[in-house]
Amino acid sequence: MKTLRLYDFLPSGNGYKIRLLLTQIGMPFERIEVDITKGESRTPDFLGKNSNGKIPVLEVEPGRYLAESNAIMTYLSEGTEFLPYDPFLRAQVLQWLFFEQYSHEPYIATLRFWISILDKAQEYHEVIEQKREPGYAALMVMEKHLSNHAYFVGERYTIADIGLFAYTHVADEGGFDLTRFPAIQDWIERVKAQPAYISITEELTSSS
Repeated sequence: MKTLRLYDFLPSGNGYKIRLLLTQIGMPFERIEVDITKGESRTPDFLGKNSNGKIPVLEVEPGRYLAESNAIMTYLSEGTEFLPYDPFLRAQVLQWLFFEQYSHEPYIATLRFWISILDKAQEYHEVIEQKREPGYAALMVMEKHLSNHAYFVGERYTIADIGLFAYTHVADEGGFDLTRFPAIQDWIERVKAQPAYISITEELTSSS
């Protein structure tokens, strides 16, 4: 069996999506740490794997790379319970993944990165406050949906949930108050109760 290689930064929610999915599918992989705070994703070697200079990157076979976390999840979940076969349900999964990258991640994830990873809350104070409102707006969209649904698509756990869970469950690290969103809080607990769940900080030394 070929070994997948995941180029990743442990605190990254985008990398966590892939680690969580691979673990829940039961697919072995080797994780290679790329410290983006030290410029390791901007080296010529890494840019040869992803010219956009971002993690995660999945090496599916020697010299063949796939970037963008939600594209990687879609690739990995093909033929599994994590991606519906029905065309409409599949499109709904993609709908939520597009929402995550366009309306959610730029606010929820970015504030967490500046505040908790770079420790530059004071330096970025003004722009942080500008991003706060659209971040809460994204959480409200999720709250409204989850008030009537257990999961995001088809009333079952899919990569739509993984995609949105990654940064939502640590949104407090970006200064967001999740106590305002009871449906989101309940959903977070349902995701954590899924088989083979791992935390965002788990090293997974046994998978390499």
